[in-house]
Amino acid sequence: MQSDDLEAEGEEPRPRAGWRRLVRLAVLDTGPLRRHRDFRLLFAGRLVSFFGSMISSVALPYQVYQLSHSSLAVGLLGLVEIAPILLLAFLGGALADAHDRRRMVQITELLLATVSGLLALNAWQPHPQLWVLYLAAGALAGMDALQRPSLDAMLPRLVDRDELSAAAALQSLQGNVGMIAGPALGGVLVATIGLGGAYTVDVATFAVSLVALRLMRAVPPPPDAERPSLARVLEGLRYARSRPELLGTYVVDMVAMFFGMPTALFPALARQFGGPGVLGLLYAAPAVGSLLAALTSGWTAHVHRHGMGVIWAAGAWGVAITMFGLAPSLPVALIFLALAGGADEVSGLFRSTIWNQTIPDALRGRLASIELISYSSGPTLGNVESGIVATGFGVRTSVVSGGVLCVVGVALLAFALPQFRGYDRRVSGAMATVDVET
Repeated sequence: MQSDDLEAEGEEPRPRAGWRRLVRLAVLDTGPLRRHRDFRLLFAGRLVSFFGSMISSVALPYQVYQLSHSSLAVGLLGLVEIAPILLLAFLGGALADAHDRRRMVQITELLLATVSGLLALNAWQPHPQLWVLYLAAGALAGMDALQRPSLDAMLPRLVDRDELSAAAALQSLQGNVGMIAGPALGGVLVATIGLGGAYTVDVATFAVSLVALRLMRAVPPPPDAERPSLARVLEGLRYARSRPELLGTYVVDMVAMFFGMPTALFPALARQFGGPGVLGLLYAAPAVGSLLAALTSGWTAHVHRHGMGVIWAAGAWGVAITMFGLAPSLPVALIFLALAGGADEVSGLFRSTIWNQTIPDALRGRLASIELISYSSGPTLGNVESGIVATGFGVRTSVVSGGVLCVVGVALLAFALPQFRGYDRRVSGAMATVDVET
């Protein structure tokens, strides 16, 4: 009788309401996709083109290893990529704050498609050239450095402020789908239709993203935007240096990725486990964990200590990579790679939220360039480090030692950065907003 009375009054029994609350905490918030047309277009276009790029991300290092038979040669791709990133990232950030951000993404997307076409032409030749692969890797990294600041700076203009965490989770979901399906299909394509066919599929996917960008409305710079200059770049650097919470997001992620990023070793590990098809699984496994973390990310909106969240997640990444290096079989290795990907996803969500809550729109492009350098230089240099260690001490030693050093490095930074460790969005985020407005 009591239960019937409650239902008659429009109330739910407590157990049912409790379960629904748990579901809301876990399920991904798709509200930004429903409410914002331009965000939907960007999401769809990037989903397809990034999927294609992930196919090439498997094909390129595999082809380098195929031609050189050296993990060090694969690791050296990181050195080739880091130079154009460092040279062009700040230019990309300054351009993002001074020009239409959608137009910047359009132009760089077309250039990326052109470089992928060069990879396809080289692969179709009877004797593909190794130097072309390094040239293309550097060009892709440079174009991405020009594009990424404009792409990242668009997000706060496409959704409402209280939707930033949900939009970041959706973008992460988009990336994770690409990182799962792209490498998995890439391995199959390389094994069936060859490297040239795999690169050609990548080129075709850019057509979708270019159409989606064409349909979007312009995203002009702020009204008070100034021409790109060294002074404007230095202004962004000074702002980043004045925010301990931003510095913490940069250095923690760089340390974690430098020591704990073993992807340069995947081609060698794939040969041990079974060939190109296995290579796709190794590349896709971290993204599977990231996808699961993104799909159950509703709880992250209720976390306020984002600095500690990044620290714990980065440490968990290091532990999972260590266990991956010790894994006795492929299934166990894939499980720990997935756990590492989930930890990295949580870290990325909290870092993105800190950035979007503390950076003014007029500086978003320039600060996005600093973010790009932080999360690009760590993995690229980490691949060089892992390749060097593997050459001297073996593949498994390289993976395990990197994971251990990642945990140690993150722990030391947690003690060295008390303001980042204590970041609370309820206090720190509000103070940052006041400082920006004044």
